[in-house]
Parts: sequence; C-alpha cells; structure tokens
Amino acid sequence: MQTAKSGSHTIWDCKYHIVWVIGDVGLRARELLREVSRSHEMSIHAGAINRDHIHLLLSIPPHLSVSRAVQYLKGKSSHKLLTEYQSLRKRYWGQHLWSRGYWVATSGNVTDEVWKKYIEDQKPEEPDDNFKVV
Repeated sequence: MQTAKSGSHTIWDCKYHIVWVIGDVGLRARELLREVSRSHEMSIHAGAINRDHIHLLLSIPPHLSVSRAVQYLKGKSSHKLLTEYQSLRKRYWGQHLWSRGYWVATSGNVTDEVWKKYIEDQKPEEPDDNFKVV
C-alpha cells in the first residue's frame, strides 16, 4: 500500500481512469487540472491531453464521489479557460467547453501499470512527469 493515503479515520487508495472529450486548450488545461486536483486532495498519477479528449488516472479521496470530482475538474478548469481566452469565449458562447459526459473505470479491474501504459500509448513519447499534452 505504498500509494495509500490516510484521513483521520480512513486509509484509502481509490484510483479511477477518467476520459472526457475536449476542445483545443492544451498546456493551460493541464496546469488547471493539476491545480484543481491538488485543491481537492486528488492526485494525478498519469494523464494525457489529446486533440479531442483527456485521459486521467486519478486518486480521489473516499469522501469525494467520482461525479463530484469530475464536476470540480471540468467546471473549474472550464471557467478559468473561458475567462482567460477570449477566442474560447467566442467559440463556445452559450455552450460547454467540455463535453457533458465522461467515462470512468476503477483501476482495481485492471492494474495501475496497465492503465498507465494505455495512457502513455495515447501520445507520442516525450518526457514530462507523466502528464503530457499532445
């Protein structure tokens, strides 16, 4: 249980592979997703931002539901991106920056190494602390 975290009455290691569709937002989206995850005690173990979707292998504390975690990640990053980039505000006026849905699976069904390899295979190889934009 090297990656296990603890709270006042819990020890936990809850990882999820989450995917959702995106527009062109790149490096800034990566920074924002890192900020949001840290502020809610989530950890990104691997991630890839492709042209049209995002993959994350994410630890979420047990007091936070997966749907709430995705809501935080998508909502807060979308708000910031639309505030910072006028071109996105024009393009997505009256619409959502991120897709409405997402796909999720617990990593207990497959080993963490398999998820990390799958995410790494989604992008060209370049060193960048396991969270890349392609």
